Amino acid sequence: MKWNLHFKRKQAENKPKKSKTREWADALLFAVVASTIIRGLLFSAYAIPSASMEGSLLTGDYLFVSKFNYGPRMPITPISLPFLEPTIGSVKTYWNGLQFPYYRLPGLSHPKKGDVIVFNLPSDSINKPVDMKTSYIKRCQAEPGDVLTIVNTQVYINGKAAPNAPKAQTSYLVTTDGQQINPQVMHDLHIEIYQQLTDNDFIMIIPVDSYKEFKSYSIIKNIKPYMDPAGQFDAGIFPHNALYKWNNDNFGPLTLPKKGWKVKLNDSTVALYSRAIQNYEGNKLSHVGKAYYINGTKADTYTFKQNYYWMMGDNRHNSEDSRVWGYVPEENIVGKAMITWMSIDSTENLFNKVRWNRILKKIE
Repeated sequence: MKWNLHFKRKQAENKPKKSKTREWADALLFAVVASTIIRGLLFSAYAIPSASMEGSLLTGDYLFVSKFNYGPRMPITPISLPFLEPTIGSVKTYWNGLQFPYYRLPGLSHPKKGDVIVFNLPSDSINKPVDMKTSYIKRCQAEPGDVLTIVNTQVYINGKAAPNAPKAQTSYLVTTDGQQINPQVMHDLHIEIYQQLTDNDFIMIIPVDSYKEFKSYSIIKNIKPYMDPAGQFDAGIFPHNALYKWNNDNFGPLTLPKKGWKVKLNDSTVALYSRAIQNYEGNKLSHVGKAYYINGTKADTYTFKQNYYWMMGDNRHNSEDSRVWGYVPEENIVGKAMITWMSIDSTENLFNKVRWNRILKKIE
């Protein structure tokens, strides 16, 4: 027995040692594999590039997004360069010659109303694979099967007023006495001039925390909410059809498609659901006379194959969201935004760039 142990020890001692280069290569390979698994199945980091979620999330916030909350989505486009955006300029960093079908592992829950969610933009180029489309972040307002209505900026779900985000922002019509407003005041109160109507009248986006102080300034003569009136048709608003005279602030009612839900096909429903039927569920929808055809077969109804969600920014009058491009298919959902791990204010000087009060802040 002793001789056998000695032999094994000597055999191990004779094994050539790895070179420093090999050790570094192995360590780098392990790091890439481990980080790819973590990024693909557990968490990803995202940055907020625009103001559509202010004041809940600020431009310059860096987030951790949980993928296991809703179940990790398996790669649809498996061949791509890791840690890079899908396109750099006009150059693709992926190869779409190999595509897997959509599949999601079980998660802790499903997307719910009020969740802040990262998803792939449905209206991005139809030629892009789903998982290579631009990433957006918004708050979920409606789930599959819900009936959504917006009345004078207030969202209603199934006839009940939906809770507004604590720091949701909207627009106000502001009338001044004609004096110029101090730019430093606007900066400190995070107020944005959205449009100037006259010398004295402005449309401004005012954070909830700044409203009272701003209204107290002597040059402010009047502030009242600004909104599009009911019945005013906005061609830029979903479904972009004059059958529905909807706008940003008065919208619906609209039923969110649900997997297994059967809808009757007519001019009214096709205007609402044709994009989902064709672009997201891969069918050819045609109209001959009074009849509708799905993939060449006459059809009176259509049954949806997946669930759909409605996403809106908390900065309601400065957000391109579902009111513009409609539903978000379940397969486009990436994960739930959980924590702000860093926040940089590019408008501040070097010593004030970091928003320390937002470090490791839970997203609500």
